Amino acid sequence: MAVSEGANYAPAAMPKPVVKPGEFVFAAMHLDHGHIGAMTQGLLGAGGTLKWVYDPVPERLAEFTKNFPDVKVAASEQEVLEDPEVHLVAAAAVPSERAPLGIRVMEAGKDYFTDKTPLITLDQLAEAREAVARTGKKYAVYYSERIHVEAAVLAGQLIDRGAIGKVLQVQGMGPHRMGDPSTRPDWFFERARYGGILTDIGSHNFEQMLTFTGSDDATILSSTIGNFGNPEHPELDDYGDAHIALSSGATGFVRVDWFTPTGLRTWGDGRTFVLGTDGYIELRKYVDVTTDNGPDQVILVDSEGEHRIEAHGKVGYPFFGDLVLDVLNRTENAMTQEHAFKAVELALKAQEQAVELTGRS
Repeated sequence: MAVSEGANYAPAAMPKPVVKPGEFVFAAMHLDHGHIGAMTQGLLGAGGTLKWVYDPVPERLAEFTKNFPDVKVAASEQEVLEDPEVHLVAAAAVPSERAPLGIRVMEAGKDYFTDKTPLITLDQLAEAREAVARTGKKYAVYYSERIHVEAAVLAGQLIDRGAIGKVLQVQGMGPHRMGDPSTRPDWFFERARYGGILTDIGSHNFEQMLTFTGSDDATILSSTIGNFGNPEHPELDDYGDAHIALSSGATGFVRVDWFTPTGLRTWGDGRTFVLGTDGYIELRKYVDVTTDNGPDQVILVDSEGEHRIEAHGKVGYPFFGDLVLDVLNRTENAMTQEHAFKAVELALKAQEQAVELTGRS
């Protein structure tokens, strides 16, 4: 079976810094989740200037400043919020605390960039929407499994070019590895703090389904959650899935879990399948267990043949430069506010409606 290299499907030009040093100043705070490092690096790669970091835990501060030695350590959250030079605050707080923090940031006149899930209840979503409308500030979200994965970036470019015609269905698989549970913080196992598996890691996939189908809304058709392998942590969802109907006419399915086996060479075999009227795309984001190829594999089948495209190191992450310019120009090119909120709204509704497959003690 001949397999094309997919040379005709070259990605758009690699992103470059969009501002000069000092033109876009940002801060990092509340470093509870490790994603804050990638969020910070993405903004730096777009030309941003990291001025401040704040966290109440010395160990987390020490790790962050080791990785970003030029940053200044703030004595308090307020010291950051009162600095007129700061355009945006990036944060990865405990999920239940992300919305209150974001509202404080926006009320202080800064834009906010939070790790996913951006909030964990529909009440918090209503409060965040109200605060955005009242302050005119941005509540941006780090949906990393699309915006910070080159295979997903390239897939979006291909879909936008019509490479597979009209998208009919998107399936997203988001397996994760838990590792040693004793190394996880307490909030990881508390539903009132992490929000449930569909709210948390599932939010990535709802965002991708909206994006790849070009939809602005969806209906939850069914969803399930369960705890199959962690009875000692009864509030943990270690499995979740959902089936949705999107406003474009497409359907979507997501499966997320904490069952990545120790034999896999990376933390999770994240994959996405996109079916179109004229072809289909499969993304093997972090690993391709069928080959020795690296991450960011894009498999495209269309009327011309079968194409395997390695996106790693060739596409980059345009979201960050777009976000920087959105902050400075008050535009919405990286991601619209309503899109960011709609993705988590769907995740919250799927979690709320989910049938629980196992009992909890």
